[in-house]
Amino acid sequence: MNKNLNKLFLKISSLCPEVTNHDIFKDELTITTKAKDLLKLFSKLKDHNDLNFKMLLDITAVDYPSRSKRFEVVYNLLSLNKLYRLRVKIFLNDTDPVPSLTEIYHSAGWYEREVWDMYGITFSGNSDLRRLLTDYGFDGHPLRKDFPLTGFVELRYDENKKKVAYSKVKLTQDYRNFDFLSPWEGGILPGDEKFKN
Repeated sequence: MNKNLNKLFLKISSLCPEVTNHDIFKDELTITTKAKDLLKLFSKLKDHNDLNFKMLLDITAVDYPSRSKRFEVVYNLLSLNKLYRLRVKIFLNDTDPVPSLTEIYHSAGWYEREVWDMYGITFSGNSDLRRLLTDYGFDGHPLRKDFPLTGFVELRYDENKKKVAYSKVKLTQDYRNFDFLSPWEGGILPGDEKFKN
């Protein structure tokens, strides 16, 4: 499989000078590009007969607050008749807009709305960036690492008003750094990888 992915990368790099880097990991090819070259690259990936990445499976993002370019936007593509999957990544700051792919892939509109809703990344050219997974009055973007775990408001039923109401959260909003080794903090349980004799 790795030989096929190397051939695929060589084909993509010969057709698409917009590719800045690549990686093959666990039988998956990932290429990177710059946001300004995104539309040219995706047009070639979709329309060239040797590639045929006609299906955009997903767009997502990852937040790395300590990096100089905080966000990594990830596009997953599929070529049905060539039987290849491809991942494309771009890196950007908080304020950098990303060109929308809605003119190339019609399904991109929903994926871009979700990324905007969850991360606050703006897609220039997408005329419908509205909340998709959160309420319209929601404050912030919940998958950013600087978003507080408890959120900013809580939803509760107000007995006096006889309706559901928002109220400010009164819990501390400390940023927590998880180590993901144990679901329990503070206690030592059998099998806990953090426990040392």
